Amino acid sequence: MKTVTKKNSKEVFRLDEKIAVVTGGGSGIGRAIALRFAASGAAVHILDLDQNAAEKTAKEIRSEHGQAWGHACDVTNAKQVEETFREVGRERLDILVNNAGVSHIGTLETTSEEEFDRVFRVNVKGFYNCMHACIEILEANGGGVILNMASIAGSAALADRFAYSMSKGAVVAMTFSVAKDYLPHKIRCNCISPARVHTPFVDGYLKKNYPGREQEMFEKLSRSQPIGRMAEPEEVASLALFLCSDEASFITGVDYPLDGGFFNLRG
Repeated sequence: MKTVTKKNSKEVFRLDEKIAVVTGGGSGIGRAIALRFAASGAAVHILDLDQNAAEKTAKEIRSEHGQAWGHACDVTNAKQVEETFREVGRERLDILVNNAGVSHIGTLETTSEEEFDRVFRVNVKGFYNCMHACIEILEANGGGVILNMASIAGSAALADRFAYSMSKGAVVAMTFSVAKDYLPHKIRCNCISPARVHTPFVDGYLKKNYPGREQEMFEKLSRSQPIGRMAEPEEVASLALFLCSDEASFITGVDYPLDGGFFNLRG
């Protein structure tokens, strides 16, 4: 399988002739990564719980003469994940971007067992399912890249993010473990830990919880980051592109903060 994009020797961070899977690619960060990968030469399989959303992103890529396919996939369903990866990895697979996830707001006391289990199923077990399904394919291909989407919540104390922080801390730990275990197989594994990113989830959250005050609260959340704004999904996609490209071939087992100065520049 080859993409229609021809490699320009003057360009860097290309993914020509690479085949990538992006989970949660129907919207937000996943969509931005899928679009950026396709624009950089990759053929992209977009997995999403919402088939229509996955196909919409795929159509957007194909409209720009790229190669993309949308797949309905519930990452919490191990059997469905295995079947989907057998389908998409028939020829080859070079890159997995584990992005599908859910957020949650609550402390230890306000987080119910059901809510805790749901966050764990999606953000931890879902990542495990996808890595477990693709690892033999990557080994058979002689190597590849796994990129996991973590969060600053996984390594910093954020108020009212008990279950979410737990899940993203687990993502960081799994990333380090996979990177260590699969060095002999030439499989690199890294993660990105963004701070707040302006996605449809943020807009939906503000609309639900602060009706009529959306703009006021959006600005307040933006100013809470040292750089004075939220990240854009495309900025996360740019870092993802670099980490999955051959230019990053010496990088593995790293958690990259994309935080607008959150860790080091807070007052």
